[in-house]
Amino acid sequence: MKRFKNILYLNEPTVDQTSAVARAVSLAENNQADLTIVDVIPTQVVTAGIGLPPGGPVSEDLRAAVESDHRKILEAMIQPFRERLQIRLDGLVGKTYLETIRAVLKNGYDLLIKPAENPSWTHRLFGSDDLHLLRKCPCPVWLMKPSEKSNYGSILAAVDFDPMAPIPSENDLNREIFELAASLALSDAASLHIAHAWETLFEGILVSRGVVSPEGRADYVEGMRKRHRKELYRLAEQLRDWIGKEAYDYLSPGFHLPQGPAKMVIAPLAVQLQADLVVMGTVARIGRSGVFIGNTAEAILDQLTCSVLAIKPHGFKTPVKADS
Repeated sequence: MKRFKNILYLNEPTVDQTSAVARAVSLAENNQADLTIVDVIPTQVVTAGIGLPPGGPVSEDLRAAVESDHRKILEAMIQPFRERLQIRLDGLVGKTYLETIRAVLKNGYDLLIKPAENPSWTHRLFGSDDLHLLRKCPCPVWLMKPSEKSNYGSILAAVDFDPMAPIPSENDLNREIFELAASLALSDAASLHIAHAWETLFEGILVSRGVVSPEGRADYVEGMRKRHRKELYRLAEQLRDWIGKEAYDYLSPGFHLPQGPAKMVIAPLAVQLQADLVVMGTVARIGRSGVFIGNTAEAILDQLTCSVLAIKPHGFKTPVKADS
């Protein structure tokens, strides 16, 4: 089972963090992990002088005063948990997502927890810093919905694969998704659901070119569905081996094969299942500068209204430099 050893919690002062901090503390306890809470102060807050642009000279006295005020807030936030866990506090200055990722690179954190910004000007759950972290942070990112539940009732793991590939290239990522979702479901006594969205990309082309007759269209679609189902249940057997038969039988996960593009069917399925958390992978791609997450993953994240635990594929390289 996946266990975290070095957890970073990012302060999000725009929302109530009581339940999110409690969840982070419990996770650290259960994993016997170190927990650090970091607060990132925008540069302009500690810039010397009035009206100077961001990046100007920093007054050491002003910085010290601001950091002291922020630390008092953090101290009050962790006060209820002092007897349960030793929590390290850290203060940084700069752009929130940049300094957070640099801290991850420098200190080897293996999980980042943050309450979602939930900006008031949009219906989206995740704000700009959230999206930057989802796109560029190398470790798993757990964005928690405001008023996070102390225990989840339903967890959805969304996996992706190509059943036509001889050795699924996504297997390592799917394994991590499975193990994380299963571990959390066990700790919360939550129901576990595993979903794979599938579609027949060339169905219309094959019919129009006469490769498949209109009468045989249903057979072709059913054949593709069976291929995806077979691979999903093969992965399920692997999950049984990964987490152990006893744990697997206890969880008795539900399996879902919604037909259609993942960006259109995963978020509605999460609503249908009343999922409190979606565990999913993000896929790095080469393309326009600053884009480090797959279009499908971003479209799904844009629709979710529950907490999300997003995982990068193995080999992902963040564009952020640790010493910039």
